[in-house]
Amino acid sequence: MSLVFGMSCASKRTEPLLPGQRGADRTEQIRASLDSSRPRNVILLIGDGMADSEIAMARNYYVGAAGHLNLDNLPLAGDITTYAVEEEDPNVPDYVPDSASTATAWSTGRKTSDRRIGTSALTDKPLQNIIELAQKKGLRVGNVTTADITDATPAGAAAHVSHRKCADPENMQNCPQYRKAAGGLGSIAEQLVDHKIDVLLGGGRETLGRKIDAGPHAGRTVIESAKLQGYRVAYDASELQSVTSLSGGPILGLFAEEHFTPEWRGDPARLYPCSGPQNCVTGQRPPQQPTLAAMTRKALELLENDAGFFVQIEGALIDRCAHSADPCGQIGATIDFDEAVAVAVSYAAARGDTLVIVTADHGHGSQVVDWLDDENHSPGLCTRLITREGAELRVVYASNVPPRIQQHTGVQVRVAAQGPRAANVLGLNDQTELFYIITSALGLQ
Repeated sequence: MSLVFGMSCASKRTEPLLPGQRGADRTEQIRASLDSSRPRNVILLIGDGMADSEIAMARNYYVGAAGHLNLDNLPLAGDITTYAVEEEDPNVPDYVPDSASTATAWSTGRKTSDRRIGTSALTDKPLQNIIELAQKKGLRVGNVTTADITDATPAGAAAHVSHRKCADPENMQNCPQYRKAAGGLGSIAEQLVDHKIDVLLGGGRETLGRKIDAGPHAGRTVIESAKLQGYRVAYDASELQSVTSLSGGPILGLFAEEHFTPEWRGDPARLYPCSGPQNCVTGQRPPQQPTLAAMTRKALELLENDAGFFVQIEGALIDRCAHSADPCGQIGATIDFDEAVAVAVSYAAARGDTLVIVTADHGHGSQVVDWLDDENHSPGLCTRLITREGAELRVVYASNVPPRIQQHTGVQVRVAAQGPRAANVLGLNDQTELFYIITSALGLQ
């Protein structure tokens, strides 16, 4: 266990620009990054709840105001709008989305309402997703997260249900028509396993430990069903590292009962007087839980093949810690995600045939603010963090009334890319356009 300042962990630190370097012409550098050839592989990295405010918060604390995170160094960047639609009238926008509707948007190219996974608002029709299209073409596919693998973002990559809470066969109250006993596709857990995703890594031992209600594996747990379908199951980081190829079948990694444990700890934000000043403490992740970077590295190693692959990688705890107004957990999760970005970028740079896209599903309620003195109380929960530069970073969470959890925001989010066809992320795009960028790049349309 150690205090976390900017120099104590592995993310890349960039020195401030010297006088004369700012404003230097970058035309040739950008021109060199333009490549219209078709990539063999696509790596999509999602920072859950990671809009620019959350990025700035982590950057300021960890590498300093003039530093760069790894995700800041991708050569081409734009913005993405994230709105969902209303269930009763899909022509009416819902300006502040959840992770289910946003994951559905980039996975299928279609807007839907909050809480839906891979299904259309109002009609409940299943929407074909990138993983299904990639499998039809013979590409390998991966789905990696630091959440329960049935959580909204990993579920959106491959499943079809009318409500995100239909995670396992014993919790189908919100979508009974999807039960296997009713002739449906089953819960999110069942669908992910039935898809035979080549590399499926995250948490969810408890969720996948529940029993299936119908079909050839009725009465067995989802984990038992996975094994009967050829999956090898890993329960800790060392077991994952021992897997060296997919020749023995797909790999299912379940490294937590539910979601992963945040690596960083500190005092949560609180109503005035603010918590802190404080430094975050690291070393909180149980040893059996791999880092997101380690899962990313292993996924890329296993997925590599001549035909190509698509993999979605999610840093889920940014969002979960922001909901709890936990600044240290949130920053640590952002750095964990950023180190996974470094792995993906390094892999792509060594090959030249891989498109890397880094973005978020939606924004969150954390804001870096000016100081609030004794006469001007904070409008929400607040904290003071001491950065590596020795300055106070003042953060406020004011998107809900305590003790209710903090909420998402409807801001546009960054999208950055590197590799063949990376230029397609430039400018302002809608989240649904990511589907078309990826499927066109892989020749899936």
